[in-house]
Amino acid sequence: MILPPATLGMLGGGQLGRFFVTAAHELGYQVWVLDPDKNSPAGQIAERHFCVDYADYAALDEFAAGCAAMTTEFENVPAATLDYLAKFVPVRPQASAVAICQHRVSEKNFLREHGFPHGPFITVDSENDLKSAPASLFPAILKVARFGYDGKGQATVNNVEEALLAFGKFKGEQCVLEQRLVLDYEVSVVLARDQRGQVACFPTSENLHTRGILDVSIVPARTTGCVKSDAEDVAARIAEKLGYIGTMGVEFFVSRGQLIVNEMAPRPHNSGHYTIDACVSNQFEQQVRALCGLPLGEPRAHSASVMVNLLGDLWYDEDVYREPDWSLLLAIPNLKLHLYGKHHARPGRKMGHFTVIGENAETVQQLALAARAAIGIKD
Repeated sequence: MILPPATLGMLGGGQLGRFFVTAAHELGYQVWVLDPDKNSPAGQIAERHFCVDYADYAALDEFAAGCAAMTTEFENVPAATLDYLAKFVPVRPQASAVAICQHRVSEKNFLREHGFPHGPFITVDSENDLKSAPASLFPAILKVARFGYDGKGQATVNNVEEALLAFGKFKGEQCVLEQRLVLDYEVSVVLARDQRGQVACFPTSENLHTRGILDVSIVPARTTGCVKSDAEDVAARIAEKLGYIGTMGVEFFVSRGQLIVNEMAPRPHNSGHYTIDACVSNQFEQQVRALCGLPLGEPRAHSASVMVNLLGDLWYDEDVYREPDWSLLLAIPNLKLHLYGKHHARPGRKMGHFTVIGENAETVQQLALAARAAIGIKD
């Protein structure tokens, strides 16, 4: 076990890293953050912020020398950086698991090879791959293999001609072409897995998206117990096959009643933010515990909850930049507001979230949606 007051390393300095720093501090640890953004939200509250590139090996040496173990808050930290650091200190999750999750082709092939439910897809390396794509794949979504998130780096295409046009706009980057499924709804499972292989799943979340970005997460999910159980089982088996240590999220589509894996995130997940206020242990405490070899905490929800994302669009009123009126949210006693301390708001950027908790799920949902409308979030 790595015990307090050891220093832990966080690669990446966004809001997920900031919540990790908070969780680590509460358990008595210190945290160093490495992130090239001088305004990094996690770097603001860490004991030390290495404001350098992830490939700055002199800085990585110094970083590793001062940390007892390291983790990451987003999947696009180069796997080579994780491999290098693992020569000196424990890095969890390991580079091999992150490499699969950060590359859509590797991710889809992993799901197929291990028999996990997934939608039809092909790998696209050239225009010829699209020209020979089966007609049954369309309508489809073309996604770049790397660095796509929150609806970025993807395009809905109805035929080969549209797919070729989108592929050109992606400048010939390797892509996957996925059949666009008929969606009943979407769910996700956030879990933690420790080095002994023990898994703790948080309650399944039902997720609503707007323009490709998570908007609302509802717990308990308004679905069958069978879907919840199956989702947790699949997510746990994915973590096992990856040899995963840490907190991770698995997103699912439910299509015509069938559970389909959409994406895997080798880190805490936006849809797991409700755990901060609604669960005995939250996803970031679990990340600290798994990293340090501590027993995992209790993932049980003590309240029904609805989490609502706050995007940078809220800071603009007819192109005039202004701070939202937070009094509208802070007046609600069972609403928990979390602002991430980001330097500047821009449309589509995740600036914060709020979570409404309570005993009655229906009442919580009504209150959260009313608060969402009152602060100015438009459908």
